Amino acid sequence: MPRQIPYIVGTEGCERFSFYGMRNILTPFLISTLLLFMPVADRTGEAKHVFHTFVIGVYFFPLLGGWLADRFFGKYDTIFWLSLVYCAGHACLAIFEDSLKGFYFGLFLIALGSGGIKPLISSFVGDQFDQTNKNKAKVVYDVFYWMINFGSFFASLLMPIFLRDYGAAVAFGIPGVLMFIATIVFWLGRKKYIHLPPAPPDPDSFTRVARSALMTHKPGQARSGLAVAMFGVAGAVAALAMSPQWGFVIAACTALVLLLAFGGIGTSMQLERARGLHSDVAVDGVRAVLRILIVFALVTPFHSLFDQKASTWIVQANSMIAPTLTLFGKDFTFVPAQMQALNPLLVMILIPFNNLVLYPALRKMGIQPSPLRRMTTGIVFSALSWIVIGALQVQMDGGTPTSMAWQVLPYALLTFGEVLVSATGLEFAYSQSPPSMKGVIMAFWFLSNTVGSLWVLIVNASIKNDAVISHIATSGFSVIAFQMYFFAGFAFVAAAVFGWYATRYKMMDNYRSDAAPAKA
Repeated sequence: MPRQIPYIVGTEGCERFSFYGMRNILTPFLISTLLLFMPVADRTGEAKHVFHTFVIGVYFFPLLGGWLADRFFGKYDTIFWLSLVYCAGHACLAIFEDSLKGFYFGLFLIALGSGGIKPLISSFVGDQFDQTNKNKAKVVYDVFYWMINFGSFFASLLMPIFLRDYGAAVAFGIPGVLMFIATIVFWLGRKKYIHLPPAPPDPDSFTRVARSALMTHKPGQARSGLAVAMFGVAGAVAALAMSPQWGFVIAACTALVLLLAFGGIGTSMQLERARGLHSDVAVDGVRAVLRILIVFALVTPFHSLFDQKASTWIVQANSMIAPTLTLFGKDFTFVPAQMQALNPLLVMILIPFNNLVLYPALRKMGIQPSPLRRMTTGIVFSALSWIVIGALQVQMDGGTPTSMAWQVLPYALLTFGEVLVSATGLEFAYSQSPPSMKGVIMAFWFLSNTVGSLWVLIVNASIKNDAVISHIATSGFSVIAFQMYFFAGFAFVAAAVFGWYATRYKMMDNYRSDAAPAKA
């Protein structure tokens, strides 16, 4: 096992405490404190909008971080300097607890810092391995993900209490201290890491190959791929023009999705035209990236379900009966936001259970738990969790008092799905990406989270339409229950398409061929 791994894993544990410590109290803080100037009926909807806009930012900025690391500064320097930006964001949350602009600026800095380093930390782990020890990588990625949830568990358990008992300055300040510790731990391992240098300007880069494929004209052949790509450009412009009606975030994210989707399809249609202008290795690499992006796109519905446990599920828990636990002769009443601690706790149990019990048992039965099979199953379990959470909402809408303890079952189903999708996705994204595209491909993996939150914003915006509300009323469900079943159905459809595509995907092996010397 590479000796530098403990520094990276320790850094991730502290950073995740920092991130989830602030994220998991964000919705309750917005509703109870920062948005008090709004009418009571509007606070919940606005809090969910702010939360998912923040999540969109967190998972959009990996594009910037990946590009800076791959082309200019390398992974280590990019991670270190953006971590300092991250720390500044936490400071703003603690200082500007009563200032809307100051607090939102802090959220922006955290989105920039956290998002910028997010793809780099996980790909930096992969850089520490080569063909001689790549079999250890899966173990480390699982440990890495376990540490993420170790930090998240204690943050989810403690920060709601600190917010309730000591106020926002303390509750948001403690995660800032943990982020500073994470930065120091990462810095301490600087002389032990494998530092792969940033790639120089590449005439066979992904964008250059794609441009050649789209723009090259062959006599007697139409450029239908270019037409498809231009349709995406036109759609993106139209989406941006809708900013006054949709809001800038929804419009900009929709424009990005259209550009990526239609640009990718168009490039794929004409990719062979780039041969001769670029090396066969480069052209095949672009085709591999486009195939990977299809997998990422099909994972977006999972993220739209998963991230709502910190918004929609907390809102539901606020209307439930809080359970009381007696420990050492004292009664402890759970705060709704603390239910999120179930997620990391179950992850820490499920990862070793899957590796030591479930996967070996499946192999003995002749079933190979390949990455894409695991991810397909994970999307199905996330859909099941929303069937259960919807049933709880229907019960509450009917006037039945319901304990928060009933949320344990949907949390268990969602967490099992998360382990199968997210932990596997980190390994899949690194192993499938060409060497020159590691940081950017990891950024695209995290971009799927952005698109997931985009679906949430679109659905939340649509229910403000009178025609949509009237249609929901005919279903016999409340608006929130209808949304829950809608998202469950969305995920079931995605799982079916994902499973179909998985049978046609050819797995690659893109770990380094040999050990790389550390660069001073």
